[in-house]
Amino acid sequence: MDAIGFQLTEEQALLRESARRFSAAEIAPHAATFDRSGEFPDAIIRRGYQTGLVNMIVPEALGGGGLGNVEVALVVEELARGCAGITTSMVANDLALTPIWVAGTTEQQRQFITPVIQQQQFASFCLSEPAAGSDVAGLRTRLEKVDGGYRLTGNKQWITNGGKASQYTVFATIDPAQRHRGITCVVVPADAEGVSHGPHEDKLGQRASNTTTVSFDNVFVPESARVGNEGEGFRIAMRTLDITRPLTAAIAVGIAARALECATGYALERKQFGQAIAEFQGIQFLLADAATDIEAARLLTLHAARMADAGVGNSMHSSMAKRFAADCAMKVTTDAVQVYGGYGYTKDYPVEKLMRDAKLLQIYEGTSQIQRLVIARELLA
Repeated sequence: MDAIGFQLTEEQALLRESARRFSAAEIAPHAATFDRSGEFPDAIIRRGYQTGLVNMIVPEALGGGGLGNVEVALVVEELARGCAGITTSMVANDLALTPIWVAGTTEQQRQFITPVIQQQQFASFCLSEPAAGSDVAGLRTRLEKVDGGYRLTGNKQWITNGGKASQYTVFATIDPAQRHRGITCVVVPADAEGVSHGPHEDKLGQRASNTTTVSFDNVFVPESARVGNEGEGFRIAMRTLDITRPLTAAIAVGIAARALECATGYALERKQFGQAIAEFQGIQFLLADAATDIEAARLLTLHAARMADAGVGNSMHSSMAKRFAADCAMKVTTDAVQVYGGYGYTKDYPVEKLMRDAKLLQIYEGTSQIQRLVIARELLA
């Protein structure tokens, strides 16, 4: 953390320590329970609300924490050490509300952001679809113009907090033939007529994070709920992801850091052939590579976050951070299971959960392959 440009201020250090204490006291002791049950950790997130650990990136004038991207990344890493699934649901509001505060009018910000925060509600970002995940421009959810607004019809898939949200930030198309040029952003109340959601998905990992389908059946959306102009939705979504991908990368760093901590402790305790397995060079190399990769992922994540804070275009670096950190988390957690041997494959030890949780980081908010395409496109531009 003391590398050039990343000496923490006193305020940043205190904020990180506060998040570390919350994670250790409120999240980590319950992580395994919620992982087994798949239940939503509502009480934990409510305490996070009261501690200022929800809506952290939303401007203070709108009721949010008003923290910079670097500060939020520091906090998210600590929370993810406790449980990535709980953390994902805690930070989902930042993803869902960002399109509104970066592209909405003052009235829309007042209408769609402040009440969510004041009433400690949840919001969801609805982009992915059953047949349009990586191919965002191929989404099929339709917005048809009617008197006074639009009719919204379609299905969204893999929506974080989809079953808990009071409102949805939805990306739909006014004309599928226009591909990304037809995508438009609207805000839809969860209790609007024609809105419904499916059951919580039975996932491999991050099981505490509520994930559902969300369906819109001829839902009326007033024109006042359109964020930006028609056809600007793709740009708004990509701008949002440039801001939030470093936060997703921070979740990956937190998972990896916790896995290394577990593996190191176990290696010092576990005896084989009359000595701790930490004495074996093969184990030392696994730990050394993990520590190096985690530090690199952390610095790349903070660099992408700092660029966002400075208002510098960070599309390439946010994709680099997300891709590298996600792949790092998958490798480090897999190696941690290897250090534990057969015990690591059981639910009696924490590393198997960390490995399951890490896999999702290579998929959501753009797969590792999509991140490579973004990076290549920026390079070749």
